[in-house]
This record gives sequence, structure tokens and C-alpha cells, in this order.
Amino acid sequence: MLRPEISSTSPSAPAVSPSSGETRSPQGPRYNFGLQETPQSRPSVQVVSASTPPGTSGAAGDRSSSSSSLPCPAPNSRPAQGSYFGNKRAYAENTVASNFTFGASSSSARDTNYPQTLKTPLSTGNPQRSGYKSWTPQVGYSASSSSAISAYSPSVIVAVVEGRGLARGEIGMASIDLKNPQIILSQFADNTTYAKVITKLKILSPLEIIMSNTACAVGNSTKLFTLITENFKNVNFTTIQRKYFNETKGLEYIEQLCIAEFSTVLMEVQSKYYCLAAVAALLKYVEFIQNSVYAPKSLKICFQGSEQTAMIDSSSAQNLELLINNQDCRNNHTLFGVLNYTKTPGGSRRLRSNILEPLVDIETINMRLDCVQELLQDEELFFGLQSVISRFLDTEQLLSVLVQIPKQDTVNAAESKITNLIYLKHTLELVDPLKIAMKNCNTPLLRAYYGSLEDKRFGIILEKIKTVINDDARYMKGCLNMRTQKCYAVRSNINEFLDIARRTYTEIVDDIAGMISQLGEKYSLPLRTSFSSARGFFIQMTTDCIALPTDQLPSEFIKQISKVKNSYSFTSADLIKMNERCQESLREIYHMTYMIVCKLLSEIYEHIHCLYKLSDTVSMLDMLLSFAHACTLSDYVRPEFTDTLAIKQGWHPILEKISAEKPIANNTYITEGSNFLIITGPNMSGKSTYLKQIALCQIMAQIGSYVPAEYSSFRIAKQIFTRISTDDDIETNSSTFMKEMKEIAYILHNANDKSLILIDELGRGTNTEEGIGICYAVCEYLLSLKAFTLFATHFLELCHIDALYPNVENMHFEVQHVKNTSRNKEAILYTYKLSKGLTEEKNYGLKAAEVSSLPPSIVLDAKEITTQITRQILQNQRSTPEMERQRAVYHLATRLVQTARNSQLDPDSLRIYLSNLKKKYKEDFPRTEQVPEKTEE
Repeated sequence: MLRPEISSTSPSAPAVSPSSGETRSPQGPRYNFGLQETPQSRPSVQVVSASTPPGTSGAAGDRSSSSSSLPCPAPNSRPAQGSYFGNKRAYAENTVASNFTFGASSSSARDTNYPQTLKTPLSTGNPQRSGYKSWTPQVGYSASSSSAISAYSPSVIVAVVEGRGLARGEIGMASIDLKNPQIILSQFADNTTYAKVITKLKILSPLEIIMSNTACAVGNSTKLFTLITENFKNVNFTTIQRKYFNETKGLEYIEQLCIAEFSTVLMEVQSKYYCLAAVAALLKYVEFIQNSVYAPKSLKICFQGSEQTAMIDSSSAQNLELLINNQDCRNNHTLFGVLNYTKTPGGSRRLRSNILEPLVDIETINMRLDCVQELLQDEELFFGLQSVISRFLDTEQLLSVLVQIPKQDTVNAAESKITNLIYLKHTLELVDPLKIAMKNCNTPLLRAYYGSLEDKRFGIILEKIKTVINDDARYMKGCLNMRTQKCYAVRSNINEFLDIARRTYTEIVDDIAGMISQLGEKYSLPLRTSFSSARGFFIQMTTDCIALPTDQLPSEFIKQISKVKNSYSFTSADLIKMNERCQESLREIYHMTYMIVCKLLSEIYEHIHCLYKLSDTVSMLDMLLSFAHACTLSDYVRPEFTDTLAIKQGWHPILEKISAEKPIANNTYITEGSNFLIITGPNMSGKSTYLKQIALCQIMAQIGSYVPAEYSSFRIAKQIFTRISTDDDIETNSSTFMKEMKEIAYILHNANDKSLILIDELGRGTNTEEGIGICYAVCEYLLSLKAFTLFATHFLELCHIDALYPNVENMHFEVQHVKNTSRNKEAILYTYKLSKGLTEEKNYGLKAAEVSSLPPSIVLDAKEITTQITRQILQNQRSTPEMERQRAVYHLATRLVQTARNSQLDPDSLRIYLSNLKKKYKEDFPRTEQVPEKTEE
């Protein structure tokens, strides 16, 4: 018999035996991300027709007024059990108290130096810190806005280990998503800032982080542990004894659990000792907290190096508003919001991960762009695919639940398994419609996905399911509907006792409906049978048309009476007893159905790899459809990839979504010969918006999306850095200037020739001379790289650096002066247009202050003082004719090199272009020779 579910253990405190202090294995999983729709997870209400008892095909809920949908349990909601197939002794490895020694963490402790830390297997010499914050999973990149959080909530557990001694700096990581049965392994060398580790963790947005207790010892913690705790203050930290980080055990886990089709990962990680150690500790820990193990040969395990995607640090992701809007975290005015028209949770998760980790392989990007182009050109394909994709459930999450084996049989475990088998049947029945929709596609990537759908294993699994499960058993909205589907899921005549139990259940439901009907006739009241996931069957009555005598219900209705508006909800002692009989009957049905389902699923295991293919296909198609959908709402263009960043009339994608009118478009041109742009202009002229626009377009191009422009060409950026924010940081005790210095130091340490760097103001938090000096030194360092850099500044002295470095270009945002006749003052009209050269505006800060209603006397004094200081500081800095000649030669050489690399012109057009280039070069020399004459005059 199945055991009824008992109350689950708190996520922050594993169960401890009160008598001996030894740990006992928890009864249910700590975290529940299952798809099941049960009385515990969704308190929806349905009205049941008394004249329609449930039949063998699941008719009990068909006429009910249900509006419920798939449950989205909160992270702290009561977990549902996992699943178990086959012989438990053969598959499940029992975790006993001698293996893990857990202690209850103190919820009252307050330690501002450390985040919440779970006490886990520790040696006696290393007492563990207790936490200072309650568990809050929304951290790092996890978006709390309605646009992102609905599809994404933290569900990843990560194990991190660092080498010791000479191997310090070698990092091993292993992560598993509890919603997706995939383990990702990483091993890489990091520098003393641990930038790669922090960035990877921010992207994963973990629910929990596991580290070795030796790295977290009080008074002797490693720098890596300190940095992680500073950056992830609201994440659960768990320390495990170093012995569980065992590379030999990790290799055994991979050999035991990895699906045969992904077994090549063994060759990749055989010598990656640190990631093997991390996966050993990770799987042992997940086994303990979830009270289940993964079935043999059921997991997708892959190794990811650090060079396969572009790196965007967490500060840049925040500055660019990739996932969360900085002004209002609840709205979707983000890049994710602009592109997210996905129909499935898997597609939304894939879009999120791609935005945070754009691709760097041009061939892969172009394959995606080909798909988007075909979807835009073929409306039938677009709408056909979108219609089918929108009917898929969360395939990855479904797969995750199916491959877990609970160590204990409970009612919830049985109910979850039956529910998910019905979901699996629903999913597999969508394979053929998806194939039909993709039948005429042409691009290589879509053809490859179409080929993966022709796998015969889909048909084999579906046939096996249909031999046991009724053809009309399907996913339905509504808790009562799904309860009925689960009761009658298994075909008749497979198990005689099951058939008897189902007849008993039907009779009880009929008796409940009959009893309520009799009560209605007895008291002449319009009673109707209703059902809720929390209360079971109960009675409802609308008081619109009747008046109760003495405004009270009959004394027989004495339990749980409630009134909402004009509707009474109540029950009776007899109905409560009938509900208990109904629940007991359900437990019998679920128990026998569970045994049949377990046997069926054990036969499905050998074919399970095709479900990973299906999950990948659905999420990718969903994301590509989302890109195509975004293009239909605006005039986006397909990007090209060269060694030049060239955007013709590009605009800000988020600003377009916010504003009623289309934003002002601007050109961008950056090459290796002119790779450093200094941008000047008055306050509010559009400098920050322009910088963010360039980065957003770069990211959109590298994930395979069209971009907002008339024409666009990009150089692949391996890293994207920004220094935009001007806030101080109380948590790290950093002033505005100190935060600037930390951010710019991070950029200087990590930037390389393939980086895209955006700096919006630098050195404003200190005095002018020091600020200019710092800016100048930083610029000279960045000029030594071939990185594409855009530097917005108010320090006009910085613009003269172009006299020394020919690869510097000065740009500015134009403004116009308009006479305000009513106030007899001059006003500034912002054009938001970018032009060559440095800004001609002087004292625009004073003009902005004047507009802000500052007292006139103060403005006058400020103007006088500014004039005096300007005379003392500013000196004429003119280039010599020789410098101008060298500059002209340099620009000619870079244009010729660029033409040789990227030109696709025919011979005649190329001849004309080179002729014009030569003419322009000759014209530059007379102009440079006239410079001295002009200065003498």
C-alpha cells in the first residue's frame, strides 16, 4: 500500500531525529517542480452536475465549469513526490545517516557577513556558519518581472570546487536543473578575480550552491568562497565534506546515468578531475534532498568549455536591461520582453539563456538566421508551427519528473507518475502534427529538426502507452477533470481489482450527487455539487433568487460554512465522511494504477533518448518562431558578419517598444582602423541610449535574431563589457568613484581584441584633473587593444587624443538652439542625431542648470567662474601637417585592407571605388598644407 503523504521538511532545515540527533532521510523531495495538478497544489473550484456521474472514459468533469490551467507551484509549496520504476533495490541506493550528517540551521541567527548556509556533512573541526536571511530564490539574473518569472524560476543546483596548492585557480563546476534532466559540466582556469565563475553562476541563477567544507572553514575561507558569498547573498549555501568531491565516483556516476547517445562526454571529461569531483558531490546531494535517484541511462550529460559563447558579466546585463527593467522590475521593457513571443516554458528558458550567452560561431548563427528568414517568407509554415508548438507542455520538466526514482511509495508519488504519463501521451501525440507542419521546410536546420522527428522510437513509446492507457485519456484543464482522467487512465480488464475499485469510486460519487440532490429537495433549496482541490466535494448555493428563513442555513449544514458575495459554500458531517471514503477509494485506484504505470515506464526507458531530441526541437523552434514574430512587428533586417561593425539607421529596440513614435535612427561605423569612438554631447542628448543600442543590436545578431536597422554588419564579440551605472553600492561599501574604478578594473583585466566595450562617463566621482588623467590613461590602454570601444564623456579635453592616435574617431550628438519668445530665453532642442567631430556646445551643463529653475544669481556666478577656469586650463592643441599626413595614410591603408577582406563588388565597381578612394586621398594633402597658413593669418 502507498503511504499517505506527511508534512515535508523545511527547505532550510533537514529533518533531525529528536532522540539521537542523527539525520533521517526526508519523506519527500525538498524542491518540487513537477507538472502534476493535485489537491495539494491547486485550490481551484469546479461545479459538478449531479446528473452526470463519472464514466469509464472520464466524463465526470466534462460538464464542469473549469477555468484552471497547469499549476505553477511556488518554490516553497509542498513538494510532490518523484517517480519510481522497476525494482527499487536494483536502482535506488539508500542514503543512511552514516553517509550524511545534517544539522538544523538556525533561522534566528543574524550574520551580516555570510548568506544563508545550510548545515550539511561537515567534519567536527569545521563548525558551520548559520545564515542571516530567509531563503529567497530570486537572485542573480533571475527576473522578477512578470515577463520572465512566469516562465523562469530558479531550479538549478550547482557544485563548485577549486584546486588546491599549485592547482589553485582551476575550477570544476557541475550543475543540474531540477526541471530538466541534464547535467552540465565545466572545468576552466580562472584568474584571481574569478570573473568566469561569477558570470557562469549569475547566468545559472542557482537555487542552491554546494561547496567543500574545507573552502568555507571559519577564519580560513578561500577567496573564491568569499567572492561567491558576496555576489549571491540570497542563495542557499550548502557545505559538504571534501570526501564527497571524489573524481572516481563522479566518473562512475556518468557511466551509470548517461544516455548512450551522449556517452562521448566520457572521453571529454576523463582527465577533468575537478568537474568529475563536482558532479559526484552534486548527485549525492540531490539524491539526499529529493529522496530519489535518477534511473540508469536516463540523463543527458554534456561538457561545456568557456569558449563556446560570448561572456556578458552580471553588471553589463543589468546596465543593458537584458532581463530586468531597472526602473520597474515588474514590466517587460527589456530585451527579453522585446523578443519573447514564445509559447512554451522551454522556449522561454532557451531564449533567456541565449540572451545571457550569445553564440560566437558564425555558421551556427547564420543557420538560425536562415530559419527565421524562411519563417518570415512562408506564412503557412509560420502559423502551422506556431499552432502546434503552443499545444506542447513543458517537455523538459516532464522528462525530469519521469526519470526520477523516489525511494518511498507515497500517494503523491503515484499521482504524479500517473499524471505525467498522461502528459507524455499528450506530448507524443503532437509529434505527427509537428512533422506535418514542417514537411515542406527547406533550410538545413529545420530539415535536421524534421529528421529528428522521424525517429521510430516516438511511435514505439506511444504504442506501448496505448496498450495500457485509454485512447481518450488526455491532458485537461481543471483539477476534477484531471482526477477523473487519472482514475480511468488505465484500460479496463488489465487488473480486475482496479476495475472493482473504480466502480466503487463511481458509486461513491453518485451517492454524493444523490445525497446533495435529496438535501435540496428536502429543504427546497437550489443546492448543487461542487468540487475544489483543497476541500473535495462540497455544496454550493446561490442566494440571488431566494431568501433564507431567519437568514440562516438549516442546522444540518454545520461544517465549514462560508459566504462569498451571493454564494454560500458549505458541507455536512455526512458529506465529510463520504469525501473520506472517496479519498480512500482514490488511494486504492492510484496504488494499482501506479504499479501498472511503473511496469510500463520501465519498458519505455530504453527509448527515452528520443524525448531529449523532442525537447530540444520544441524549445528551439519556439525561440525561432519568437524571433520571426518580433520581426513582423517592426522593420528589422538580417545582420551580416564581417570584421566591421556597421549599422545603417539603427534604433534602440526597447525604446521602440516604450515610445509611441519610432525612435531616432543613427549610423554606426567601427573598423579595426577606427576602433575607438569618443562620443560627446550635452546632457540628455542621447549618448547613453546610443551606447546601449549598439550592445543590444550586437546581442540580437549573435543569438540569431534580426536587428532594428536598415542594414547591419557585425564583428563577432567574444565579450561585451559596459560601464554605465553611476550609483554607489552600500552593500560593498563603495562610493560612486570606487564603484567606477572597480568596474573599469574588471574591464581592463579581462578585455581582449575581440571585445566590445561601452563606457558611459568615467572619472566623474573625483576632481576634474584626476578624472581627465584617469580617462586618458584608460583610453591609451584600451587603444593598445583591437577591441571595439565606444567612450561617452563630458571631458572635451579627451577628444584631442585623436591627434596622437589615428584609430580614434570623434562623434557628437547635435542640438539646436530655439528662441523661446514667451520667456525671452534660448531653449535647447535635442535632435538625437549623431554627427562626426566633437561637440561645439560650450557650457551646456550651465544651460541645463538654467532650465532647471536654479536661481539666476547662482547661474551668473557659475558662468563667470567657469570662464576664468577655462582660460587657465584650456590651451590650443592643433595637429601638425605631418600628423595629418600620417593620419590620411593610415586611413587609406585600413580602407584598402578592409576592401581586400570583405569586398563583394564586381571588378568594374571595385575599380570605381578604388579610384574614388585615391582621389579622396590626394585631396587630403593640399588641405593639410594650408593649415599653417590659416594659423598664421
